[in-house]
Amino acid sequence: MEKVLGFGGFFFRAEDPSALSNWYSAHLGIDPVPGDYETPSWIQERGETVFAPFEKVTEYFGNLEKPFMLNFRVRDLDKMVAQLEAAGIEVRPDPDSPYPNGRFAWLNDPEGNPIELWEPA
Repeated sequence: MEKVLGFGGFFFRAEDPSALSNWYSAHLGIDPVPGDYETPSWIQERGETVFAPFEKVTEYFGNLEKPFMLNFRVRDLDKMVAQLEAAGIEVRPDPDSPYPNGRFAWLNDPEGNPIELWEPA
């Protein structure tokens, strides 16, 4: 069976796409989509990716009106949390971490989309 190689992109609607793109760049280091074909897009580090449909009524993502949650792997969760908090962004570290698969923290982008940060074990 032919398989996909990984995610080639994640596309979603936003109230202010430019501002949201700039927020992700400034706070999480995700490069905005280039305006030409010569400039490379954001290249992520190789690593595990979890693809997990959840029950439609899950409370794990927070706001039930948000149909997805972004999960980003991070090298050092403590440093990332400190960086975000220094920028005035509320981050909620998982009080039950660590788990066998690592540590977690949650935040929301300026449009309320849920984000989970994951430092793999």
